Amino acid sequence: MEFSKRILTWYEQHGRKDLPWQQQPSAYRVWVSEIMLQQTQVATVIPYYNRFMGRFPDIAALARADQDQVLHYWSGLGYYARARHLHAAAQQMVEHHGSRFPESYEDVLALPGIGRSTAGAILALAFGQHHPILDGNVKRVLSRYYSIEGWPGESRVQKKLWQLAELHTPDKQAAAYTQAIMDLGATLCTRSNPACNVCPLNHGCLARINGRQADFPPPRPRKHKPVRETTMLLLTNDRNEVVIEKRPAAGIWGGLWSFPEISPGDAVDEWCRDAAGFSVNRTEQWPVVRHTFSHFHLDITPVVVIAGIPLSRVMDGGGRLWYNMNSQDELGFAAPVGKLLGRLAEWQEQ
Repeated sequence: MEFSKRILTWYEQHGRKDLPWQQQPSAYRVWVSEIMLQQTQVATVIPYYNRFMGRFPDIAALARADQDQVLHYWSGLGYYARARHLHAAAQQMVEHHGSRFPESYEDVLALPGIGRSTAGAILALAFGQHHPILDGNVKRVLSRYYSIEGWPGESRVQKKLWQLAELHTPDKQAAAYTQAIMDLGATLCTRSNPACNVCPLNHGCLARINGRQADFPPPRPRKHKPVRETTMLLLTNDRNEVVIEKRPAAGIWGGLWSFPEISPGDAVDEWCRDAAGFSVNRTEQWPVVRHTFSHFHLDITPVVVIAGIPLSRVMDGGGRLWYNMNSQDELGFAAPVGKLLGRLAEWQEQ
């Protein structure tokens, strides 16, 4: 199979072999890396991965942790369902697999947050098993090499890509090939400005031959992203505390801690009186912060609220609490919430 041989030869000479999860490799380390690398670039993942592994060095440690602790070490990485699934899967492995990562494809596929490509990648990289993969890098390589028209998310196109992935995955050296084709897509066959002149597949690549590298794969059909608005209340007292509340498990930022929210136009003083039981001394509205999700933009209006009377801790419990900004508690905050906490701490020192 000339295709896989060319990639393997290139990987032997130029592939990445110094990534953190490639050092002292284990199924656990590979699994965590593959979940983090879903929809996230390697350069972004590495510092998160190192911190995460330092805190949760094995399946048992991850399973024992509170979800808040897991989300704390995931904060800023985004797509937080990945962290919740990772935690749940570790607990399943403790309960059903003796704290070991299963080696059966069916058992791996049954774990939360693991689909066909991720299962194949873990088993190939960790155990050398023969399984094709089809992550974004592989889709790009195959789409260009064969000039496959159509967005890879379409079932028709995806079926064709899986057939090709199966065709080219060798029976031997499955681990090396899996890493090689991912590396090829990540470092040479990049989304823009691919390095075709040094690509080991350039002589057979139809996209390069026809000068159509930019056409493959075509992007997801564009949809207009709606804009949603919310007002976040940064409710503070004179003890350097701010009110935070835990978000529902489902929905955006599921399971993370955030600030109380009200709809734009709602009266801040009425919410504080009715929901929190205190009057308002003064408020200060900060400029709007936009946070973009995959399907919509969220415009956040932060409003700092200074309490007008001494506050009791009646709000502690029930998913809402007073949080000391000097606390070392391991809580998970979404990126914009973490930034607002940092800004609030600076604001209070002025």
